[in-house]
Amino acid sequence: LRGRAGFEAGRPGPAQLGSTPPAGSRDAGGSARVTSANSIDGGGGDMASERDVRARLQRAGQEHLLRFYAELAPGPRAALLAELELLDPDALREHCQRAAAACARSPGPLPDLAARLRPLPPERTGSASRSDPETRRLWEEEGFRQIALNKVAVLLLAGGQGTRLGVTYPKGMYQVGLPSQKTLYQLQAERIQRMEQLAGERHGTRSTIPWYIMTSEFTLEPTAQFFKEHDFFHLDPGDVVMFEQRMLPAVAFDGRAILERKDKVAMAPDGNGGLYCALADHQILEDMERRGVEFVHVYCVDNILVRLADPIFIGFCVLRGADCGAKVVEKAYAEEPVGVVCQVDGAPQVVEYSELSPETARLRAPDGGLLYRAGNICNHFFTRGFLQLVTRELEPLLKPHVAVKKVPHVDAEGNPVKPLKPNGIKMEKFVFDVFPFAKNFVAFEVLREEEFSPLKNADSADRDTPTTARRALLAQHYRWALQAGARFLDACGTQLPELPCPPCGVDPPAICEISPLVSCSGEVS
Repeated sequence: LRGRAGFEAGRPGPAQLGSTPPAGSRDAGGSARVTSANSIDGGGGDMASERDVRARLQRAGQEHLLRFYAELAPGPRAALLAELELLDPDALREHCQRAAAACARSPGPLPDLAARLRPLPPERTGSASRSDPETRRLWEEEGFRQIALNKVAVLLLAGGQGTRLGVTYPKGMYQVGLPSQKTLYQLQAERIQRMEQLAGERHGTRSTIPWYIMTSEFTLEPTAQFFKEHDFFHLDPGDVVMFEQRMLPAVAFDGRAILERKDKVAMAPDGNGGLYCALADHQILEDMERRGVEFVHVYCVDNILVRLADPIFIGFCVLRGADCGAKVVEKAYAEEPVGVVCQVDGAPQVVEYSELSPETARLRAPDGGLLYRAGNICNHFFTRGFLQLVTRELEPLLKPHVAVKKVPHVDAEGNPVKPLKPNGIKMEKFVFDVFPFAKNFVAFEVLREEEFSPLKNADSADRDTPTTARRALLAQHYRWALQAGARFLDACGTQLPELPCPPCGVDPPAICEISPLVSCSGEVS
């Protein structure tokens, strides 16, 4: 477990706002290991005085954060001063001003985007389903070779809570109602084990795929405890490295940082693009280098169908000489709310669905499909060298995005308020913001029904729910069983009709769950 205090001030570019809890404060016990680094905050050493902190806040235009200070007991006073001491005044002022200005800009399609937009050229793309079997075999062979050489790691983006699912714990701990009652974390851990086994059997080696897990202040402790309680799902604890991304203050529409309580600033994770600062903060790339890792498969926690260290994807990217790659799925319809992987001014980029005009989104290619159909699914390939370049030189160039949220706060009298409508701004960076910096970017199209079913909403919603995720996995396993020659019988012994593609919104004819330890992509042992 890796925690670190402070905000970045010593790397190229302007001082950057952000904080994580002090190193060593989140030891989960057991096999978890805690490493620390020197504080790089704007204070340092001894606790700052109220006068010092107040002067810094005045410089930032945020003195209101101490308005309840006189009412606090000694403990909460010290906690508030410690939190505020970590915030560089110049960076805090810039952060709050930028958030308010960005929020004030009119949302919607960018007026000049259509003329600058192009689909990715064919030489930058590949497809799991449209390629011939021999090509797929070569990709898979290369991917397994790299895994067997212990050159592949997986990196999980797991900073989000399950708030939209109606739970307070991390999404990875969620069960969607499978017969096995496995959580997302367990499914992913078992897929790693299976991939290590397959690579080892092919090449006669002991293969290890390190699992790096980026958490947030909200998810680190419960995730670490969950892994400990489940014996790390039989993975070597030394190959599971959890680290924490930075937190940024939430900002009101008037540009003032929000107090969550009288003694606490409202903080939020800095988005999955906070990965790059977190890699540097916790020396993750140095850890990868010591292990010999050269290629990193990055993915988001909530996709129940994700294939970890997918050898076909890894092999495709390696043989293409890519430094950065993205898995994509074909958009289901023009208005589907997913980002599109394309080119803007000749550089690879993800354009958010809200940035595309309806006319542009509906454009058709010569084959009759959508012209901009490569839907982003937060499933990426990076070389370690590219990640080193980003963390050392390019991260300060990433521009934050605006997310308008409901932020719990205290009112002018200090009473807690749970807002019914959005009242604050959270500034985030996205993991795909680095795509334009890639020298050789590639996109790899996969079938949605095989590799993408996100879990984002409670079952009261009409999409991306526990029910849709569960049905997607069970339908996949039902197809795999049929392909392997299985036949399903009803209670009377009559063979059930085969239905490889059940209609949307219904369970397959037979409920069949296959453990990832048996098969993680339909392969037959």
